[in-house]
Amino acid sequence: MLPPAPSPESSSESPPVPPPAPKPAINPPSPILDDQTKNTFRALKGPPTHSFKDNLLSDTTYITSWPSSGWTNDVMTYMNLIYLAVITQRVPILPHFTPGHVQGASMLVGKIFDLPGLSEALGMPILEWHEVKDPKSTVIDTLGCWNIWQAVQENEAYPRPSVAPKDLRIDLSYTQAPSWVRLRPGGENQNHATFWSLARLGFPEGQAEAQGSDYPSAVLMCIDYLYYVSTQQHYEFGRDYSPAWRFVGTHMYWHESLLELTAQYLEEIIGSAPDGELPLWIAIHARRDDFDSYCNGQPLEECFAPLSAIARRVQEVKDELMEKHGLAVEHVIMTSDERDEAWWKDVATFGWHRIDHSITAAEHGPWYPVLIDAVIQSLASGLVGTDGSTMSLIAARRVADWQHGVTRMVKWGRPGADDH
Repeated sequence: MLPPAPSPESSSESPPVPPPAPKPAINPPSPILDDQTKNTFRALKGPPTHSFKDNLLSDTTYITSWPSSGWTNDVMTYMNLIYLAVITQRVPILPHFTPGHVQGASMLVGKIFDLPGLSEALGMPILEWHEVKDPKSTVIDTLGCWNIWQAVQENEAYPRPSVAPKDLRIDLSYTQAPSWVRLRPGGENQNHATFWSLARLGFPEGQAEAQGSDYPSAVLMCIDYLYYVSTQQHYEFGRDYSPAWRFVGTHMYWHESLLELTAQYLEEIIGSAPDGELPLWIAIHARRDDFDSYCNGQPLEECFAPLSAIARRVQEVKDELMEKHGLAVEHVIMTSDERDEAWWKDVATFGWHRIDHSITAAEHGPWYPVLIDAVIQSLASGLVGTDGSTMSLIAARRVADWQHGVTRMVKWGRPGADDH
């Protein structure tokens, strides 16, 4: 049984000396807002329509964007989208997740995350495209969209591509954004826009300054890609001030059904107490499979961190959990995309647990191995991640905020990279 968690209203800021966390905590789905209650926000005229334009309210403005990366990056993209919706006072419309690193069908955001709870925490409606437009509709809608991607980088002379608009039968026409949306206008090899420069495009004066009278829809603001967006620095999701994390990401808890499924996997590998509560654990995320491209021809055994380096970080996490919280955590769960069984045999010699995903995809769908891993990482008392992995980064932020946990990142790329 997974225990209750802090309410969505609780601050994402951890106190200087966080209280002991005797058990992993999660936020249960809120019973206050269901899909029907969500309509009391008057975000839509009613049920999904054949053309999305027939379902938008005349006194409400909206914002959307599209997935175009791996799953964790797309989650971060949606956090950015929702934060941009907050500062522009628009209603965000989230597309489905599309296959990237996960091969197979698309996945609704609301099947993974507790969107009613997020809506309650932020005090605003949050919609998914399937609620706006009938997924079975054959109507092809047109929509003007800002081309941010071409404005912030020089390597690709086209808007950031995504299959989501095609899935939704939306024909996009793009208007290139002005160069002032860039974090550092005129800088080379800089691919970030800023939140407030994009927000400027959501208001009449900014729209007129950008394109005169020729600008995309003012009612439904569309932006091609929102992963590379920040306030002050590139890739600032790992910074303690990151607004997209502090005001949105920390409130994006898991859907109840995903929590229940993950609890079954956890009980199989670490058991549970007579009262049904799970013991504490430390999670490892060792990103390996697709990181070999960054090794620049080095032998993988020299490029990737050895298990001994990971074990050293695990011990640091154990020691800090004991020192700060008085917690003795013995269970360690390894999550990894590594396919080499010889490597997994070496993992077993450290006494670390492995999740059996041999039939997970067949039983639940291709998304579920990575989803279950992500939930296990987030509910851990401590996390040892892979430096440079966004999955490790977001897992670490969840552990820090949700569990008041302890985290470390293992450096790699050369022999001895994590020596310290």
